[in-house]
Amino acid sequence: MTAAATVARPVVAAPSDAMATIMATYGRATRLELERYLGAQTPAPYLDELLADYPSRGGKMLRPAICIANARAFGGSPEAAVRCAAAIEILHNGLLIHDDIQDGSELRRGRPTLHALHGTPLAINAGDAMMFTALRPLIDALRPLGSEVAAQVLDVSLTMARETAEGQALELGWRDGNVTALTEADYLRMALKKTAWMGMIWPAQLGLVLGSDGRRDPESVVRFGYFLGVAFQIEDDLRNLSVDPGYGKEMNGDLYEAKRTLMLIHVRQACADVDRVRLDAFLGQPREERSADDVLWLAELMSRLGSIDHARAVAAAMAGAASHEFTLAYGGLAASEDLDFIAGLVPWIFARP
Repeated sequence: MTAAATVARPVVAAPSDAMATIMATYGRATRLELERYLGAQTPAPYLDELLADYPSRGGKMLRPAICIANARAFGGSPEAAVRCAAAIEILHNGLLIHDDIQDGSELRRGRPTLHALHGTPLAINAGDAMMFTALRPLIDALRPLGSEVAAQVLDVSLTMARETAEGQALELGWRDGNVTALTEADYLRMALKKTAWMGMIWPAQLGLVLGSDGRRDPESVVRFGYFLGVAFQIEDDLRNLSVDPGYGKEMNGDLYEAKRTLMLIHVRQACADVDRVRLDAFLGQPREERSADDVLWLAELMSRLGSIDHARAVAAAMAGAASHEFTLAYGGLAASEDLDFIAGLVPWIFARP
């Protein structure tokens, strides 16, 4: 018996050529900056190889594209935005290294995680180095922009850092303390902090501040980024249960890691007492003791009790809210390919490769 769930991905129209083109174009520009900032002037054994690893595995470059597209949509040139995009991507990859260690993940973008390849101490050190390195392109982007713009960028960046840490703490604390009595509101709060702030809100805010030269309020894109990010996270959680996750992570890894996803919270509320006893015992086990049979049982229980359909419905509602917030945050801007790209992120969440 395998631990693969029988959850099929929904049929969604493919992303438009324009979306793919913009993401690829901004992704290439960001990668060039990454190579420049991650390139060491003096070779460092046990470090350089690790720093280059995760960025070399590809990735969709979603966050950099959001930053650059916002900068251009709000009237700015891409030069400073590309440096900010590089900072976002370097920080993101550093956080992924630490995230994989904290979750005990085995795969990242289709290959063994960095700590699986090099050991936890060296992986932690590489993650630390990437997060410090991210400061350099951010500082270079701010240098010519003046103190007021720099202050706004630093303010939204520090807010993001705190929100992201709080979200990660919630997810880890729930799992490590085996907290089971969670609600949908708890999940949405965690996803706002852990996913939406770093993934969607902060990149959009950086682009807005740079593009408008500090004249626009960065709070104006928070609600759009929140709903977009939560829809993204729920879809990511659903894909983890699919036969073809399509994103290079361990299939059913969230179940093995006992992550408190929307589906897990729903199924625990919906199941019979006898199943809840089994579920709570499963959640209380160390990862290495969770069997493939129990993981498959849980995935099938989620499907049978409507937890997967419920999560899809919530994700669709969040996407609808994101579309509404887009009109409020971006409604006064001139039409452009970048504006179309930002609007297109809502359906792209479900259609991404």
